[in-house]
Amino acid sequence: MRLQRALALAGVASRRAAEVMITEGRVTVNGDVAELGRTVESADVIAVDGAQIRTERTVTYLLFKPIGTVSTVTDPQGRPTVLDGFPDDVRLYPVGRLDLNTSGALLITNDGELAHRLMHPSYRVPKVYEALVEGRVSAAGIRSLRDGVELDDGPTHPAKVDRMDRMHPGGTWLTLEIHEGRNRQVRRMCEAVGHRVLRLHRSRYGPLSLGRMARGQWRELTPQELTKLAKTVGLTR
Repeated sequence: MRLQRALALAGVASRRAAEVMITEGRVTVNGDVAELGRTVESADVIAVDGAQIRTERTVTYLLFKPIGTVSTVTDPQGRPTVLDGFPDDVRLYPVGRLDLNTSGALLITNDGELAHRLMHPSYRVPKVYEALVEGRVSAAGIRSLRDGVELDDGPTHPAKVDRMDRMHPGGTWLTLEIHEGRNRQVRRMCEAVGHRVLRLHRSRYGPLSLGRMARGQWRELTPQELTKLAKTVGLTR
């Protein structure tokens, strides 16, 4: 990887600040002063101002988030977090959030560049949700969700919305594919057309689906999955 990215992953500085450090001659690789554009491998010894830094292995996991866990690194209220049970050899954090009562696909990583792009709205990463809503959703309600609805923080973008072939007394199951990541967006969209969400599950994040994973289960992404994920946001790995 690029030296500035390795410095950013190690928590030394942002990539832009790391580039300045390299330009100023403050960074060495295996004892030699590094130049901007230098690439490094895991065996290389990197030092900043003479102090050796510890680089982290970049890793990304897919988690089947269960209901009742919070999408934060720690929780002041002592509730279980999505990082409980993960290895602690690298610093991990969730990519975006699923609220306490939402289950489904959540990425956990220490790859800051990948996480930033996945969460940035300009990359339009698709996310698919299955929602059980209260009442019978009319054709007009479906059209409104597809066209975009007005929320207190502005109108939503058009979405792919369909009824599911799943019956529930007094409710309707919907699938919704959105490209935004606003707080509680799917719940607010459904409420805007008059239907409270009773259950919410994210079944797909970008090209990744949960498959046969069980609630609470997590696994490291395969190289093929990482390549697909990176291409989704214009990264070459």
